[in-house]
Amino acid sequence: MTRSPSLFAARPRAHAPGRDFASAAAVAVAVGVAAAAALTGPPAARAADLPPLIAREVLFGNPERANPQISPDGRRLAWLAPDKKDVLQVWVKTIGKDDDRAVTADPKRGIRMYFWAEDGRTLLYQQDADGDENWHVHGVDLDTGADRDLTPWRGVRAEALATHPRYPDVLLVTMNVRDKTLFDVYRVTLSTGAVALDTTNPGDVADWTVDDKLAVRGASVATPDGGTELRVRDAAPKAKWRTLLKAGPEEDLALLDFTKDGASVYLKTSLGSDTSRVVTRNLKTGAEKELARSFVVDAGAVVIHPTKHVVEAVGFVTGRNEWTVVDPTVKADYEALAKVTDGDFFLTNRDRDDKTWLVGYTRDRGPTRYYAWDRAAKKETFLFVTQPKLEGLALAEMKPIEVKARDGLVLHGYLTLPVGVAPAKLPTVLLVHGGPWGRDVWGMSSTVQWLANRGYAVVQVNFRGSTGYGKKFLHAGDKEWGLKMHDDLVDAVSWAVKEGVADPKRVAVYGGSYGGYSALAGAAFTPDTFRCAVDIVGPSNLFTLLASIPPYWKPLLGMFRARVGDPDDPKEKALLTRASPLFSAAKIKIPLLIGQGANDPRVKPAEAEQIVEAITKNKGKAVYVLYPDEGHGFARPENRIDFNARAEAFLAENLGGRAEPLKGDRYPGSTAVVKVVGGAAGGAGAGAAKPK
Repeated sequence: MTRSPSLFAARPRAHAPGRDFASAAAVAVAVGVAAAAALTGPPAARAADLPPLIAREVLFGNPERANPQISPDGRRLAWLAPDKKDVLQVWVKTIGKDDDRAVTADPKRGIRMYFWAEDGRTLLYQQDADGDENWHVHGVDLDTGADRDLTPWRGVRAEALATHPRYPDVLLVTMNVRDKTLFDVYRVTLSTGAVALDTTNPGDVADWTVDDKLAVRGASVATPDGGTELRVRDAAPKAKWRTLLKAGPEEDLALLDFTKDGASVYLKTSLGSDTSRVVTRNLKTGAEKELARSFVVDAGAVVIHPTKHVVEAVGFVTGRNEWTVVDPTVKADYEALAKVTDGDFFLTNRDRDDKTWLVGYTRDRGPTRYYAWDRAAKKETFLFVTQPKLEGLALAEMKPIEVKARDGLVLHGYLTLPVGVAPAKLPTVLLVHGGPWGRDVWGMSSTVQWLANRGYAVVQVNFRGSTGYGKKFLHAGDKEWGLKMHDDLVDAVSWAVKEGVADPKRVAVYGGSYGGYSALAGAAFTPDTFRCAVDIVGPSNLFTLLASIPPYWKPLLGMFRARVGDPDDPKEKALLTRASPLFSAAKIKIPLLIGQGANDPRVKPAEAEQIVEAITKNKGKAVYVLYPDEGHGFARPENRIDFNARAEAFLAENLGGRAEPLKGDRYPGSTAVVKVVGGAAGGAGAGAAKPK
């Protein structure tokens, strides 16, 4: 398995020495869908037992502050926060002074990915156009305020790859300028904006890795059979590439980084074991040294020092994340950080001298808390929480669960129950994660808390095909879309019913991306299990899905065929047909709510439009909401809240319970275009007329 994306995840970025792009890049902006709730017994009496409604704006609006990043010289602090128009911008201040200022001026969509350049005066960020995922890398000069698009080619996707303290004026980026299907590496001079080709993609490289001298020396290749080939080359000019390792599609194999001297590499690998572990491998001798492993779950987050190139710690997520400290020089820090506050902590970034770390704490019943950590004094300084209005509210506990599938496979997941009511025969939402090659984890989820606040039991299950539980579990989902993968979801519902938690007559299935596919599959394949379904950017036809993937995923097509199915193989056409909800649309008898971004490059609007047309033909019921300025998910809070309001009304109508009404036809500032099929759908179709 390459470090390639799940079908619905962004293309991965190679490990970058210098700033930690993986942690700096993203503020999680949830694909918002909402819920309303009903409880057994008289609705009014049971609703009175629930805590007060938490406003959708509080749960799904922009964070007040998020994703802090300290500058390499330790003098400045940056973070994300909304401006006066409620658009997320990057803000900067001098540490110790009250000179906060926004340094970006995005007009509508908001900035979500940014990081510091090594020169200490340039702030770099990535932005696309209305969700098309053709990212451009921008540089803001903090002294002059000038904002320059460093990758100005139209229709090109660019991503930051690496910086280095010894080359403060240089940024490596990957771009598909030469060929839309391939990413070459380019060298950008920050002071002038000059761009020069550094490394040409030979035609099959999906990911690049650089060494401590900012030289591109590692390449991850997606092989035609869905496996992985790792290539390396010497640091000498014009050195030739050679194969380091090859693995079949059943393996997990990723090149993480080079050691400081460039003589060895760090790998995440499942070769020789079921779960992936972290090892060091000598490039000349092939000798390996194991650094961290678990026999239960795969290695998760790997913390590598950005300039020393030493693996410091590896995370392993069972029910919650647990750190295995590899580097003894940080052991005291990790032990002390575990005691600062409740929650699971993660390192966001650090200054160049490694004196100050910025650390976040994820909790299941509260917003993320951020601290500055003084390594010498072993003392924390509180910075902020992302959503302070959530502090002190009656939020619900997320508990790890185990579910045994019908064939005996053990599934892990989470159960969240509403506060204040007995956990008996509750209306229930099966919340399905995207990917499908991802997983649910413990922590604060606005969607989960919102559902629980409205009175729902929320069931999340890591079905076969989810990552994190070893290669056997992952590949048990190969070519099982709509089959055993879906059986696992139904088995999780059966488990909740047998436990007495779920009312079998009031269960909804909902999710985004692959979770949206699962919502459509639930409606088409097991309509008696679910009362209604909510699909966000989910595919309905696997043939059209695979035929329309972004051109830059072409090197990964072998993996998709190995895991989903090969539409060119006559023997697998029946498999893909059976697994496509579109071809079973006549069986859909439950109401559907469908949300879609018009600019989605992964799951095109045609996926939603096909199923809506089929439901119309079969006289079913559906509400289709299209957002012209969104892509694969709803980034703008106005659209996110608008769809959540419609979903809340939709679930309230179909499952009963309380709901915060949507005032007017749409949430202010939303671009929703609504189509209602088969009759009224409560507030979900606010402002829409029946199609003619």
